[in-house]
Amino acid sequence: MARAFLFVLDSFGIGGAADAERYGDAGADTFGHIFQACADGRADRQGWRKGPLAVPNMMSLGLGRAAQTATGLKTGIDAPPVASAFHGAAQEVSSGKDTPSGHWEIAGLPVRFDWGYFRDTVPAFPADLTDAIIREGKLPGILGNCHAPGTQIIERLGEEHIRTGKPICYTSIDSVLQIAAHETHFGLERLYELCLTVRRLVEPLKIGRVIARPFVGETPATFQRTHNRRDYAVPPPEPTLLDRLTGRGNKVIAVGKIGDIFAHRGISEVRKAGGNMAMFDKALGAMDDAGDGDLVFANFVDFDTEFGHRRDVAGYAGALEAFDLRLPEALSRIRPGDLLILTADHGNDPTWRGTDHTRERIPVIGIGPGLTGGDIGLRPTFADIGETVADHLGLAAGRHGTSFLAMIGGHA
Repeated sequence: MARAFLFVLDSFGIGGAADAERYGDAGADTFGHIFQACADGRADRQGWRKGPLAVPNMMSLGLGRAAQTATGLKTGIDAPPVASAFHGAAQEVSSGKDTPSGHWEIAGLPVRFDWGYFRDTVPAFPADLTDAIIREGKLPGILGNCHAPGTQIIERLGEEHIRTGKPICYTSIDSVLQIAAHETHFGLERLYELCLTVRRLVEPLKIGRVIARPFVGETPATFQRTHNRRDYAVPPPEPTLLDRLTGRGNKVIAVGKIGDIFAHRGISEVRKAGGNMAMFDKALGAMDDAGDGDLVFANFVDFDTEFGHRRDVAGYAGALEAFDLRLPEALSRIRPGDLLILTADHGNDPTWRGTDHTRERIPVIGIGPGLTGGDIGLRPTFADIGETVADHLGLAAGRHGTSFLAMIGGHA
């Protein structure tokens, strides 16, 4: 039985990107800097975690060796891989360091065009766009209109939003327009409808995503974003691995925000939950339900949203350790003929300046019963991941990327 499981640890880069300097990220290394901070005692938090980073299960799949491949440095982060495990790193060729670019490239479709961005910081949006959002959204106005971290802008403007009914609109260096609104005072469905309207309005600007950011609470001290986030993304311009699989009649079970990232194209069903551990439960259930030829594609977003963007080194380290503790549950579900790959979509180094993503290479580690495993080296594009999954599941080769399945003892 050939099934594939693709788990994306959102933002878990491993440094070394050849073009990092172009993005202002030369030296960024999410994994390496977290590992070092833990070793130095700078990532201890009472009741959360303490001491050196403990991720033995990912290390046994070759995470340390993948990091050395990415950076070209002998890091001292290593452990003997288990039988049938493979390890390597991949360089992004897409022009962005954002979620859609990374995930689309993983699914066999590099983003060769340039996204649109709101480069001005205040006001961030063109006046005609702001006017159209207010007019077509039937709003009394908007708040924010700037570059800002999401939690901070909600703390700053949340009370005014509740008082005036004006949604909080903001952006970052990514190709995104985010709208925060209170789930009850503004209304969750009303927020979703507004985001659909704005999605249409930003199409000519080539903005990658419009994101609904609902929150609850009544004061800055109690405001909290909920897990009812919804991403409204541009659909991929070409068929992806997901389209190819569903077009053949197989299932693609999307866990977390995967469905939103692909504009729900090539998706058979979506399973969501709040938080990485609840998402892991959903992923395990999807593994149980997957049949021959099916793909489970899961995203674990907390690494990025809760810890990377917030520059929370201890939080990120603890989240990695919690994920690693549960990895044996996934490994126990792998049958002969299955393939499990762990990877990432970009970096978000919590030791780095600012609050945005970092351009990094990503780990490509995994296992499959009966494979010889080994070193797959540095892959020139994330698309090699998608092509390997396609090869494993018996699909014809796509236009982008090269399968490494034969290198690890799978069929050619």
